[in-house]
Amino acid sequence: MDPKGKTIVITGASSGIGAAAAKILSQKGAKLIITGRSDKTKKIADELNCDYYLVDYARFKDVIVFAKSLLKTHPRIDVLVNNVGGVFADRRITEDGNELTLQVNHLSGFLLTLLLKERLEESKAIVINTSSQVNTMGQIDFDDLQSEKKYDEHRVYGTTKLMNILHAMEISRRYKDVNAASFHPGGVATGFGREGGKLVKMVYESPLRHLFLISPKKGADTLIWLITSTPGKDWKPGEYYAKRKPAKKNPQVSESMARKMWDASEKLVNSSRH
Repeated sequence: MDPKGKTIVITGASSGIGAAAAKILSQKGAKLIITGRSDKTKKIADELNCDYYLVDYARFKDVIVFAKSLLKTHPRIDVLVNNVGGVFADRRITEDGNELTLQVNHLSGFLLTLLLKERLEESKAIVINTSSQVNTMGQIDFDDLQSEKKYDEHRVYGTTKLMNILHAMEISRRYKDVNAASFHPGGVATGFGREGGKLVKMVYESPLRHLFLISPKKGADTLIWLITSTPGKDWKPGEYYAKRKPAKKNPQVSESMARKMWDASEKLVNSSRH
């Protein structure tokens, strides 16, 4: 797809691969809408001359307000990039009653995609979820989606990245004329780990980051490829990619698991909103 003139929504674009992708797509003539939580969001938006929204994914009401604004002001949404993510050292509960990692990394993006369903279908849109190779560390337990029995930041993060893959698979199945995929950007030098534990901070916050991590621009490469190439021809809808190729997935990834996870997610966002 030629992004020139296309309406592209990128969440979590105040820094990292979201900001890098926004800059590249802006240069290609896309009409961008970005979200973030910090003052950096406005700075990036001013630089790119694009619309921005301050949206905290720990609050469903922020996501709902954002979705309503998009529907009111943008008759087309050609691409939606669900890119918000974080890792958190300790188990915390949001005001909506969900474990923080689950809500920020999966449920809020799920809710946004759900609220935009009709517009995405009308626009024959592409939806891209930012996942991670640590999806292979995840383990979905439908009896403990909120990690009440045991909380380990790495396992919980991996589980939400597994959910991102399943979500993209199911969007491609449930949404008419919408193609979705997920991708691993690589280990990217961003502020991603600032609320993580000691190990995460050591990798992302210390000088070690320059040894192990790639630039946000390199991390955005597969995302840009998914947006600017042709689904069904250059990439398979529902698939998970790394370095522009299908990548290793968790053994739990299956069509039946994707359907089950979708139904469970729908119940969680609906019950939390009432």
